[in-house]
Formats: sequence, C-alpha cells, structure tokens
Amino acid sequence: MPTPPETSAAEPPDPIDAVAPADEVLAEPVVANAPARKRPKPGERRVQILQTLASMLEQPGADRITTAALAAKLEVSEAALYRHFASKAQMFEGLIEFIEHSVFTLVNQIHEREAVALAQVHKTLTVLLQFAEKNPGMARVMVGDALVFEHERLLARMNQFFERFESQLRQSLRGIADAAGSATPTVDANAQASVLTSFAVGRLQRFARSGFKRSPTEHLDAALRLLAP
Repeated sequence: MPTPPETSAAEPPDPIDAVAPADEVLAEPVVANAPARKRPKPGERRVQILQTLASMLEQPGADRITTAALAAKLEVSEAALYRHFASKAQMFEGLIEFIEHSVFTLVNQIHEREAVALAQVHKTLTVLLQFAEKNPGMARVMVGDALVFEHERLLARMNQFFERFESQLRQSLRGIADAAGSATPTVDANAQASVLTSFAVGRLQRFARSGFKRSPTEHLDAALRLLAP
C-alpha cells in the first residue's frame, strides 16, 4: 500500500506524537552485541499503523479487526496505538483520507488533461476500480464491509465519497447530453451518473465479497461501452 497521508484534524491531534514514548516498543531480552532496535521517527508509527491495518483488511474473510489484533501484529501494546490515534475510528478515517486523496487526485488530472467528455467518464470509472484492485483492503473500506460495527460517521464519510464521485461523472455526462441535443440534459446526466456509480459500487462489492477473486475491472471496456456508449 502506498504511504497514506496524515489524518485530518477532525479530532484533536495527539500531543504525544511529537515525542517517541519510552514504552512504544515492547521490551525485548538484552542480547550481547545485538544491534539496537531502531525507534520509528515521529509520524512514522502512525503511517505504520495504517499500513498494517490495510494489510490485515486484505486477508479474505477477515473478521472485525480489533485493536488487540492490530497491536499484536505491530508487536506493540494497545496503549501505544492510542498514543497516535484517539480511537480505532480515527485509524479508519486515516484510510478513508488515503482513498479520497488517491482517487480524486487522479480524477482531477483526468478532467484537466482529457477534453473528450466520454473519455473522462470511462477513465474516471477505470481509475476508481483499478485503485480498489491494487488495494484490496481499501475496497473493503469503500463498500463498508470493514466499517460494520464501527462508528457511524465512517459510513457517512464513505457515502460522501461516492456522492462526490457521482458528481464528477455528472459534470462530464451533462456535456455529453448537451452535445447530443437532449431536451433534459441535467435529468439525463443525473440518471446516467447514478447508474454508473451503482455499477462501480457493485463491482467493488463483488470484488470484496468474493475474497478478491472477481476482478472489479473484469470486461470493463465492454461494460463501459454498454453503459456509456
């Protein structure tokens, strides 16, 4: 998984982040002449926690991930996790921020560089599904499977992500409807953007719930020619 960005200030920043705590790494037996274990720099542990959480989500059929399991994977105490994140929900927010930043950076580049509206639509859908394919753990977050029993604000934020994604499609589709001489270009664009977003979400759900066996980009070109000719 690429390095995720720092979490936002949605919750008060952890004042201990600036100082590496003394018991962050579990104590190990002293071995003569053994090299000293390198302590992560400030901020590195946050990234490491998010990367480990994402990798655990990539395990097909993974149950709800507890902070105890995450701490064990990192070989730190649960208390060490909470020195960097106020809650597990804040850890998931870090993953959602990574999804938002990664996908919409690419989508914005498409709209800046691609003048043909239909090509914008096809490429926008493609980058979303390719991102999920390359980051299976993120796909589980995107469709909400990993957020079951977590804080409700996380699902709300993912819903906002797809609303924003649909809005991007709508912009391109409105131009296509106008060019085709539609009497109701806004209505047409809204309906088609909704259908295409539902298609993308369905592909992501099938990918996550098949244990990552059914590729979200399977026969994608043919599907897009049918849905957005």
